[in-house]
Amino acid sequence: MAYHRIAALVIRHLYLYRRSLPRVMEIIYWPFLDLVVWGFITVYLATFQGQMPAVVTFLLGALILWDVLFRSQQGITISFLEEIWARNLMNLFASPLTPSEFLAATMVMSLFKVTAVSMVMSVCAWIFYGYNVFIIGLWLMPFIVNLVLTGWIIGVFTTSLIMRFGQEAEVLAWSMVFLFQPISCVFYPMEVLPSWLRAVASINPAAHVFEGMRGLLATHAAPLSSLSLASGLNLVYLGAVILWFHHTFSVCKDRGSLVRVGE
Repeated sequence: MAYHRIAALVIRHLYLYRRSLPRVMEIIYWPFLDLVVWGFITVYLATFQGQMPAVVTFLLGALILWDVLFRSQQGITISFLEEIWARNLMNLFASPLTPSEFLAATMVMSLFKVTAVSMVMSVCAWIFYGYNVFIIGLWLMPFIVNLVLTGWIIGVFTTSLIMRFGQEAEVLAWSMVFLFQPISCVFYPMEVLPSWLRAVASINPAAHVFEGMRGLLATHAAPLSSLSLASGLNLVYLGAVILWFHHTFSVCKDRGSLVRVGE
């Protein structure tokens, strides 16, 4: 891959944030609003601390980590939609830019979004609620890495569907990740799910990350098993969806449907 082409595409998307209030709100306002709502819920639940031990600690940490997954997915799908809305998709792929370079650029953009959103939410959680996300310790980094990978998997898969089915599938850019939320066990342990749904959740990398986070906060035991499962599943799924993206791109190019994406 040519890194200068990846950098050029990343810079092209970063320029969009210079004078676009809605794009800035996506990074600052909406995550802050989520934090405020859930923060008030945790303040209320704090009055029942005796009946629900450690639940308050779990909720804000889970919310911040969930937003890492959500924003990493959005970084890929929204970057792709920006090209569709600007009627720029064919211009890009008429250039020497390859699908791999395009994916790499969207992944870099998702890292920018994750970094910005994580900083905003962590600082606001500390200022308004006295919550320090770093109580998770050094394990915070592998948790974040695995959630970013899971977000990339959902994002690349969603992008492939939009490329294949066009404008009617654009709604998936916002809704697809929430289809995975019930089986990601963000705010509750996997054991509360019915047995058949627990089996589905067990093959979801995000579920093992959140299970590992709760186990770490509750018992201070190293979440090696959860992280190993999450990492293994993420690597398999990421390789599969990248191959699927290349296959979809090839099919759309052969059928000439790339020129009709978004119309």
